[in-house]
Amino acid sequence: MAFEAFPPLIADQLHYLLNNSPDSIKIENVRSGNRFNPRILDRFTLVIPYCLDTIKWDVIYNSEYPAAPPDFIFGPDDEDFMPCSTTIAPLDSLLEKALSEWNNQDSTLLLVLIQGLRDQYMAYQRKRVGQVDDDRVKFEISTVLTRKGIEMQMTSGADKPEEVKFAVPLVMDMSINKLVVGCPWKNEQKIYLQVVYPILRKYESAPSSPRLKLVSSSDLKALFSVEDVKLPPWMDGMCLAEYLPHLEETLERQILEAVSAIVLKRSFVEALTLFLGRPLEADPTFCRKASFLAASGPFPFVVHFFFPTQFPKQQPALMLQSCQHLNQLSEPVKLNLLTDYPWSPRWEVGRMAERLCDFLTDEAVNFKKYCNEALLQH
Repeated sequence: MAFEAFPPLIADQLHYLLNNSPDSIKIENVRSGNRFNPRILDRFTLVIPYCLDTIKWDVIYNSEYPAAPPDFIFGPDDEDFMPCSTTIAPLDSLLEKALSEWNNQDSTLLLVLIQGLRDQYMAYQRKRVGQVDDDRVKFEISTVLTRKGIEMQMTSGADKPEEVKFAVPLVMDMSINKLVVGCPWKNEQKIYLQVVYPILRKYESAPSSPRLKLVSSSDLKALFSVEDVKLPPWMDGMCLAEYLPHLEETLERQILEAVSAIVLKRSFVEALTLFLGRPLEADPTFCRKASFLAASGPFPFVVHFFFPTQFPKQQPALMLQSCQHLNQLSEPVKLNLLTDYPWSPRWEVGRMAERLCDFLTDEAVNFKKYCNEALLQH
């Protein structure tokens, strides 16, 4: 995002905020409150990750007095949030200094201020949840508070029921980043369990099971997709302290299987080279795709392999692309993805490659015919 329309002192703070925030804070709804020159921007909405969702705070500077500290307007559901009140939690020393000794020349202070306010917001939400008149929720809090990094939130409104939401970082005896050779990830990959409890009404005798959902950072999908994980069942009378260890053990096993699958995919690509030659390109780290130049007589074409994270239980999808034929958009003619071909996850990689290339030999004839028909239509 370009900040040229902000006063320089404010722009420096925004640059530092977006480049150094560990929580991937975003800025939207940028606008001006300058009555003399509305082209000068001085206010915006912060989108802050919290509890596996986001909260939005309006930040208002005064471009006529850019040395003044910004004002904050919190969300409509958080009218009782007063971050400077020590009844929520003692003020962090850095937050207290940012509030009392604001220095517009210090570009780091906006980030310090936002992080301190977010910590106060987390304490505010924890206090709200602790006041909920629901014995089950109070018991859950008592069993999981020893875990680091848990966030919780009370949600309610005229058009939605009261709910308590937990975001629980899962603990595994391994660093996911270090499992993959040549891993490019800068931040440690984490997996969270989102747990949502409907607040039990007095006239309801049996509490319903919480809603459970796994959430991970987007980078992790290159190795392992949490959407593919079948969560263990939640038994009657169960609590989080009982549920989490079994879930973490399941995830550890499946992540290690995904890492092993990378090795198998690399071996499979190497086996393909015996039939197709060296690949034109391949993903060296996660082995998500590879492309080979093939030929059927004088007809050259490219074969793209797209590997699922659950290889070899799931076979790769293939796409054939002509090197000689263009469609009406002047793009190379391609076939739709192919997955219906001989495959067994129990075969050795050499046999997988051999059977697949036998399939390609026959499919290339059909693909050449398809390309020639497309050229006649064009």
